[in-house]
Amino acid sequence: MLVDYKFDSSKLRWYFLKAYLIRSIYPKSTSMSCLPRMNFRRKIAETTFLSVSLVVTLPVLADTSKRSETVKKQPNIVFVFSDDHATHAIGAYNGFLKQVNPTPNIDQLARQGMLFRNSFCTNSICGPSRAVIQTGKHSHINGFMDNGNRFNGDQQTFPKLLQKAGYQTAMIGKWHLGTDPQGYDYWEVLKGQGAYYNPILLSDVGNRIIEGHCTDIVTDLAVEWLQNRDTDKPFMLMCQHKAPHRCWMPAARHLDLYAEGDLPEPDTLFDRYQDNAAVVRAQEMEIDRHMSTVHDLFMEPTEPWMPPKGLPTDRSGTRNLTKMNEQQLAKWHAAFGPRNELLQKAQLKGKDLVRWKYQRYIKNYLRCVRGVDDSVGRLMKYLEQSGLADNTIFIYSSDQGFYLGDHGWFDKRWMYEESLKMPLIVKWPGVTQPASVDTHLVQNLDYAQTFLEMAGASVPPDMQGRSLVPLLKGEKPEWRDSVYYHYYAYPSVHMVAKHNGVRTDRYKLMHFYQFDQWELYDLQTDPDELTNQYANPEYANVVAKMKTRLEDLQSIYGDETVTGEMTQEWQDKHLGNAKN
Repeated sequence: MLVDYKFDSSKLRWYFLKAYLIRSIYPKSTSMSCLPRMNFRRKIAETTFLSVSLVVTLPVLADTSKRSETVKKQPNIVFVFSDDHATHAIGAYNGFLKQVNPTPNIDQLARQGMLFRNSFCTNSICGPSRAVIQTGKHSHINGFMDNGNRFNGDQQTFPKLLQKAGYQTAMIGKWHLGTDPQGYDYWEVLKGQGAYYNPILLSDVGNRIIEGHCTDIVTDLAVEWLQNRDTDKPFMLMCQHKAPHRCWMPAARHLDLYAEGDLPEPDTLFDRYQDNAAVVRAQEMEIDRHMSTVHDLFMEPTEPWMPPKGLPTDRSGTRNLTKMNEQQLAKWHAAFGPRNELLQKAQLKGKDLVRWKYQRYIKNYLRCVRGVDDSVGRLMKYLEQSGLADNTIFIYSSDQGFYLGDHGWFDKRWMYEESLKMPLIVKWPGVTQPASVDTHLVQNLDYAQTFLEMAGASVPPDMQGRSLVPLLKGEKPEWRDSVYYHYYAYPSVHMVAKHNGVRTDRYKLMHFYQFDQWELYDLQTDPDELTNQYANPEYANVVAKMKTRLEDLQSIYGDETVTGEMTQEWQDKHLGNAKN
């Protein structure tokens, strides 16, 4: 009987609060079936519910007002993070590919927010960049120095601190840190690097394969989470894409994009590294010698297109082809079959073949980029339609840059500009001036502190970056005059020597310390970094000052991992003919 039912008035108060909040967001005409579940106790009779309403309404409204103020002060954060997206493959950065309109939605984001023109990574490789963002600490401090490491998730990370500040957090897509994500209320991440088609996704409740294209799947999951999140909390969503990582496999709808005609080439496509340190000539990342026509560019595996024996290559693309369903594979072959036949007939060699390889590579790369751009557009549209846009900070970035034929290369790792630079575009409604451009020297080291200050959370003193919030507000604080870089993975894939270095607004000094080789570039007179000025007497004072600054930064950041020069025998073994 109704009179025998004993209800908990504090819980009933919460139910009223939740109902009030939902009705304050959704119009009265909205069907109750469309609203988030409120989970009212079914045993509470309607008459009882109404009879106590007068008792609880006034205090509930008071609490609601306080809660609304708190939520308003804490903006939502959507962080879209891609893999290997070079700044010169974004129209807003005005690179040599701007004319082909690679990123209409990301360009729109730049018009609505702030574009950081001098945004850099601390270690240009996938996992370490992600670990730096999670911790706000350099690789030598957070323990994740190359992709062979496993991230210690027990350490302090910004999502854990956001949770303590009242945020609901989600990580969806590429994680690539070797251990399960921590600090996230919800996570579903790609296994390892992830596959472009029909990827495996891992979560705390098990693994599953989802059919479709990876970029679309990650976006679908992100939108689904937004639709079903706890609407009583501000949120931080990390939507992280595999694309445009090697081996560049676009979605079916983009297979014919850029099919007609050739795309622009970089001016340094045929760079021969004559003015570089010897270690640079010993790399294995040239489109000419190291990009596989079969595994990277999807030619049929027949002579003369098979890669030379013993050449390291990434076979993930051809492996992924075997896991496509019949419909996906049919569309793939319909697009590339006729194009491959034309190459077979042409029998290209020398520079003509390099140019063909570049065209196949850059078109597939930009097709993958278009999928990421579609994702940005979908998420921005959802935020607008759901009424969340005005209180949501939207951020686009990528773990590092990438070589798009620059210096004849693909991949990243080096401290040269194309891989050192990271895209960073931030839309913060009501705070950041639309269509603004910032030129301060910023790094992924700064992201954790930035997220925390955006959320109104305290920033731990052991984080090593600086919050970008003052810059986003248009302020002109005293700022760093240089950034520090350190790459560790050697000998390893692509054979990029270990090096650390310092970059100022004009100069860049790199030290390949195991070989005791140096490079200095004057970025003002030589933006393509073609002339090594290290041995030029006219730059002797600059070299001395840059070396001092490099030592200072090593000390400031506590980097004691720089080793001395290796033996001559060891150097000769790794340099081979490149030392001549």
